[in-house]
Amino acid sequence: MRKILILSVIAAFAYAGCKKKVNNVSTTVVVSYPIITISGSQYVSIPVGGTFTPPAATAIDTYYKEKPTVVTNLGTLDNTIPGLYTVVYSAKNHYGFIGTANVYVAVTNISDSLDLSGWYIRTVSPANPHRAAHYVKLARGLFMTNNVGGVDTADATTGASVSAAFAVLSPTTIDFGSQLTSAGTLTATSTSLSLVPADTVVAYALNLSGFGTQVRTFVKQ
Repeated sequence: MRKILILSVIAAFAYAGCKKKVNNVSTTVVVSYPIITISGSQYVSIPVGGTFTPPAATAIDTYYKEKPTVVTNLGTLDNTIPGLYTVVYSAKNHYGFIGTANVYVAVTNISDSLDLSGWYIRTVSPANPHRAAHYVKLARGLFMTNNVGGVDTADATTGASVSAAFAVLSPTTIDFGSQLTSAGTLTATSTSLSLVPADTVVAYALNLSGFGTQVRTFVKQ
């Protein structure tokens, strides 16, 4: 009986000792994404069959004081087919939070003399001068519009202006590719271009959250 009692006491002390070693540790992880900086322009144009050299890039996580490696994903880029392509740069910190940046590549043989820069009015009824978009040339055959939806800039109820890039592939064809905008990922269908002198017309239907699918037509002023 004495041996049994001694063993019971030892077991009790051993169990108590084990319980003291159990520690509940909680760790708070602050969400922080690396910021990627592209060296040079994020908008590049190459001829069909030409070589695309990804611009250099660096990444830094200012919260965790890290400089993670930048990985370049060429995705669907095909230098043999005219179009607008997105090259994604990404960097991951030690907690697995990923920061991204995009480079847009126009693959086109259009002449560098083509310049669509200027103001355009979206043709809706009734005519409204506030439904204007300004086009800027970024590279050969590559342009940016500051109001891709042609929303009424004097009426906040029509939505915010959204900028988007597009490539001119021929005198009658443009391409928005698949690109990230302030309103989400944008693609376009029913695209067309008319370069009639003094009457340049750009048209397309958007696939973009918050915008209808009707064809939007813009006439250069």
